[in-house]
Amino acid sequence: MYTVKEVAKLLDLTEHTIRYYTDQGLVPSLQRDKNNVRLFDEESIGWLKGAKYLKESGMTIEAIKNYIDLCLQGPSTITQRHEILLEQKENVLQQLKEAQDRATFMIDKVKHYEDILNGVTPDNMNPASTFRKQTI
Repeated sequence: MYTVKEVAKLLDLTEHTIRYYTDQGLVPSLQRDKNNVRLFDEESIGWLKGAKYLKESGMTIEAIKNYIDLCLQGPSTITQRHEILLEQKENVLQQLKEAQDRATFMIDKVKHYEDILNGVTPDNMNPASTFRKQTI
């Protein structure tokens, strides 16, 4: 069994977030000890990990709770759950494309500055330069 602090470190979440998620009902397998302290087993960690990834994909807490409720209802909700995940998959793929675009921009800019530093190309990025100005 794991404590809130241990799970926070394990999943790279804040303790506050874990408490909030459990209070919102996103961890149906949550257990508590005799002092009402939250305790997490592997199943609970799985629910938290799923909630974390769904939240990072753009889902609201309410939508995540709905998804979890559907999971708990069993096989009759598989089609609904599948549709929810298809939509989130599209969100994640769009986020990935945007991240790839940012990475390409940064790679190109670093290469350009390396070329300037190595004397391969003039510093045309400096507005004070007499060379042709280029966008950032």
